[in-house]
Amino acid sequence: QVQLVESGGGTVQAGGSLRLSCAASGRMFENYVMGWFRQAPGKEREFVACVSWTGGTTYYADSVKGRFTISRDNAKSTVYLQMISLKPEDTAVYYCAATARATEWGHEYVYDYWGQGTQVTVSS
Repeated sequence: QVQLVESGGGTVQAGGSLRLSCAASGRMFENYVMGWFRQAPGKEREFVACVSWTGGTTYYADSVKGRFTISRDNAKSTVYLQMISLKPEDTAVYYCAATARATEWGHEYVYDYWGQGTQVTVSS
């Protein structure tokens, strides 16, 4: 079992920045690929970014490329999502997730563990 707890959400004006954190506890953090997803009101949950076991490989949704950066600190069992140049359309609940699978990291069905989510609101 892996427990995930997100933090760092809040309200920010368009153009601003936030850094989300997701602290993991339980089984060995470095055994899991970590992802961030988000769900806006009335929409399905969507992939945002993911990072491989050692942090050497990252993937991003087109909508956030160049603005968001995912990283991890295995010593702290924590994954981060640095968000800059935020837009109102980034408003959503952001979830971190963990998977032990080696492929299909952009699909939520491969993720076994999920956090409770943290709200990000970007005002115009």
